[in-house]
Amino acid sequence: MKQLQTDQTLEYTLPYDHYVDQQIFEEENKKIFQNSWILAGHTSQVENVGDFFLFEIVDQPLIISRDKNNELNAFYNICPHRGTKVEKSEQGNKKVFMCSYHGWTFHLNGKLNRAPNFDTNELGNHSCMTQVKLEVFQSLIFINLNPDARPMAETYGELMANLEKYAFLDSLKKIRVTQRVIDANWKAVVDNYLECDHCKIAHPEFSKTFDMKNYHIDLHDNFSCQYSELTNKTNEDQEEHANFYWVWPNLMVSIYPGEEGNMTTSQILPLAPDKSLAIYSYYFKSDEINEEQEELIRFVDQVRREDFDLVELLQKGFHTNAFKHGIYSPTEYAIKFFHGLYENAIKRGSVMKK
Repeated sequence: MKQLQTDQTLEYTLPYDHYVDQQIFEEENKKIFQNSWILAGHTSQVENVGDFFLFEIVDQPLIISRDKNNELNAFYNICPHRGTKVEKSEQGNKKVFMCSYHGWTFHLNGKLNRAPNFDTNELGNHSCMTQVKLEVFQSLIFINLNPDARPMAETYGELMANLEKYAFLDSLKKIRVTQRVIDANWKAVVDNYLECDHCKIAHPEFSKTFDMKNYHIDLHDNFSCQYSELTNKTNEDQEEHANFYWVWPNLMVSIYPGEEGNMTTSQILPLAPDKSLAIYSYYFKSDEINEEQEELIRFVDQVRREDFDLVELLQKGFHTNAFKHGIYSPTEYAIKFFHGLYENAIKRGSVMKK
């Protein structure tokens, strides 16, 4: 077959087998998702002593709780006796957690309360459900499964400084959550988010709302920020434009400033090489959502549905023998940036601060 000639050097994407291979998927789970700060929830979910919720990442089940000292804790939802899952309810309020297998009970901080089949609580490391690192930033709760993980400020210092300008973030509550299983690799969802070449074709309403001729994607140490002005901006729209952040490895945060400042987050959790769980949450100042905010939710949901349909179609192409990898267009530099962080994480087991 005759080779086509090109005047420019082509740059290749990650190999397509990285989006379908089970062994690579398992390696990502260990080197990326068990070694990174991952958004688990929001402080509005655990406002009172005894409040808790469950969170699971790469088959690692966790409990996030507020104890009697008003401290937040994260620990594996696993009984140290025989390895049974302890808590079954997705969220709630309790005085103690009880394992339904042998009746072991645990305090809200994960420490053993009583082991009925032992005459002592002095059981070494088995006297406590295994703790997980937890940090709170702007009321968002992050966890890290690596017990030796560096503090968030060392890894995401630039991002944290960038978000400090949004004084309203700490006043928001998680008001609504939607989940969807996507038949696509988690990286395919991130790839799609990090370019807007497809927007005019796939997102007609989005493209009419924002100025696509002046759409920006800025790269930072381990995150990116997308923004553009509204196409029909009025005198009432003089406040700062919306910013759409992607944060390594799997988090998207959209911040809408203004008098009624609000935020949405999207977490893309890997389930299988060709399957991901998308959790998208909406944060407002009040439990009562007004008409304008409902319209924003409708708009955001529509864009997400359009994107999910695209990546599921994309995933089918990864399984074929047509090509071994794709190529970056000149405007897909943010995808190339993400792939560089990814390769560094796989090589070293964590993303090192540049």
